[in-house]
Amino acid sequence: MKNTASKILLLLFIILLNAGCDQYTKKIAQDNLQHIPGSSHLGDTFRLIYSENTGAFLSLGASLEGGARTIALNVLPLILLLGMTFYTLFSKELPFIQRIAFAFILGGGISNIYDRLMFGRVVDFLNMGIGSLRTGIFNLADVSIMLGVGLFLVASFWGKKSE
Repeated sequence: MKNTASKILLLLFIILLNAGCDQYTKKIAQDNLQHIPGSSHLGDTFRLIYSENTGAFLSLGASLEGGARTIALNVLPLILLLGMTFYTLFSKELPFIQRIAFAFILGGGISNIYDRLMFGRVVDFLNMGIGSLRTGIFNLADVSIMLGVGLFLVASFWGKKSE
């Protein structure tokens, strides 16, 4: 039982650390980038640009209105996050490395859904690229989600190879 409790505490720590770092960096961006033009770093590979996203990933759903918007951007993600949280913490079949991956996804997802529910928008401030090939503007929650997805895919592929 102690081993299970330790694993759950580790997963909760990862979730809270990811969400906390994201919230902290969004506050810094809001305080320091909101009213200034974007800045370029490392030969324009990295840009700091303040943006408020009222949609989801890459502003998907930002043009939705009323009930469709509430369901697509608040209700469904919240249900998915709650289900994923219980599955991650209590599933007997999920390998631990995939639990770690899900903890990263949950940390980012929880932070972004919190912003959407509390403020109606998510603060984004990071952009990367080379020349005209650039990412959208994103935040640390998005990085956390992508790291979790990447880790999950690698763990899934690696697990299949070793069977």
